[in-house]
Amino acid sequence: MPTFHARSNIADVVSQDDAREVVRGFLPEVLASPLATADASFPLAAMLELIAPGDPRNEQLLDALSKIEDRAPRLPIGEPIVPPADYEADTVQRGSAPVVVPDSAQVRRMAEIEITGPRHGNPFVDVDLTAIFSLEDQELRVGGFYDGDGRYLVRFLPPRAGRWSFLTTSNARSLDGIGGLVDIADGDAHGAVHADGMHFSYDDGTPFVPLGTTAYAWTHQDRELQEATLAALGKTSFNKLRMGLFPKHFLYNENEPERFVFPRDANGFDTTRFDLEFFRSLEERIVQLDELGIQADLILFHPYDNWGFAKMGAVADDRYVAYVARRLAAYPNVWWSLANEYDLLLTKDDADWDRIAGVVRENDPYNHPLSIHNWVAIWDYSSPWASHASIQFGELLGSKVREWRRAWNKPVVIDECGYEGNIDQGWGFLSGEEETHRMWSIAMGGGYGTHGETYYDAGDTIFWAKGGSLRGESPARIAFLGSIIAASPTGRLDPLPSDFDAAYAGVAGEYVLIYFGAGQPAFRTVTVPDGVRAHIDVIDAWNMTVERVPGVHEGKVRVDLPGRPYTAIRIVADSAVSTDG
Repeated sequence: MPTFHARSNIADVVSQDDAREVVRGFLPEVLASPLATADASFPLAAMLELIAPGDPRNEQLLDALSKIEDRAPRLPIGEPIVPPADYEADTVQRGSAPVVVPDSAQVRRMAEIEITGPRHGNPFVDVDLTAIFSLEDQELRVGGFYDGDGRYLVRFLPPRAGRWSFLTTSNARSLDGIGGLVDIADGDAHGAVHADGMHFSYDDGTPFVPLGTTAYAWTHQDRELQEATLAALGKTSFNKLRMGLFPKHFLYNENEPERFVFPRDANGFDTTRFDLEFFRSLEERIVQLDELGIQADLILFHPYDNWGFAKMGAVADDRYVAYVARRLAAYPNVWWSLANEYDLLLTKDDADWDRIAGVVRENDPYNHPLSIHNWVAIWDYSSPWASHASIQFGELLGSKVREWRRAWNKPVVIDECGYEGNIDQGWGFLSGEEETHRMWSIAMGGGYGTHGETYYDAGDTIFWAKGGSLRGESPARIAFLGSIIAASPTGRLDPLPSDFDAAYAGVAGEYVLIYFGAGQPAFRTVTVPDGVRAHIDVIDAWNMTVERVPGVHEGKVRVDLPGRPYTAIRIVADSAVSTDG
């Protein structure tokens, strides 16, 4: 008998008469709270702490509720659909399907192999197709997928130049045992991004410094608005975009999209098939983002759902994730986020997320970045499948990023630190100065921040949700921050031993930033490391200026400052890289 627990949906608790009376007896103020009666799914324990923080009655109530049956409907378990061994008759010749191999392809760019095969039944689930690509001592197992009208695709992202051979396996006889060669030429593409210690690099070794932004449902809007979003992004330095595969039903974002991941008819969504026009449109946008130098950080699940995608069940979840990974993994600019605010998806537990991560890893041979994002409960990123941390957090960012780097020894991305805007929600009415400050604080901790913009619009076209135009003041300042990071000898910042009132970061002895945040000192005495002669710059993070202190300096130096917030000092060894920007 399932009973209520810490992650039970508080709405289920207060809607069930016996549980509601227990709540009334222990913590009656819960029943008057809009947090408990909102039309949304929120975990019981977390909501109690928001309604009555630190109240000892919270634990007493949880204990009492743990003895009451939770009679909310359970998700159907279902059974996986196993591709049948007899999908094609024994009379069909093995490997007889026509195949088209690209005439030319380049290293670290997608190469697509097309096979024309059977179309009876439901090939999305009735047919499994894989190919082994081999070059000398390297092998990659790549899953194929059905693209409609008897068309099967195997997409390959070659990690090195050379003549690669491939051989297919399939339960469909005509698709099984097809072999061929793909000639991969040298090229200048950077390739996919991967975690590299505490940072990120492209396949070719070039450092990648994420300067992200957010437009959760931009590909679920009309084409005109999507084009406007691309135009806006093209005028910024943002190089990573958080975006969902499923549409979003939430504040300022309640429109019904034209197409979905799954086809829809009068009976609802068919989760055993996929809407190919949806995917072709999505792929067009992924390519356009790549042309702008932007990584598509694809969110697989989220709780803000009006269509049932958050509660499909494990079988449909895994089928969807496998298809998406097979279809999209060969695009070099793809990242995977298992979920936005995973702890609000109350029908999934930690074991479910581990399983789903395994499905991604099994079907993505290129090992794209993979993480999961929280509402309140921060994931333990020591999970072996997690390439980096993807965290929602808004306070004490510099020190927390340092702490998390030490804990997990992985890159830390604060993918939600609050949004510049003026809507009626605390997470969405930050000033441009505060948004910029938070991005600097994250960078000084050795992490990477993600921007968002939530300026009110009477038509609900808010960039954080739907894209469109950017109106805020922080994007230009974030670009300026990017130039300061890029000027480092390593192209990155690492935290350095700091003062109680100022954060230090950079490259020890070569490139040191000292950031004062909201402080406004009129001067500061700094120490140039022993044996080093250095240039010193005064940086204004808000006004985006760099002013060099005359001379080359040694030892202790008094540096006059403008007495304004958001200033920094930069100490650059005389032999270090150019400091023009």
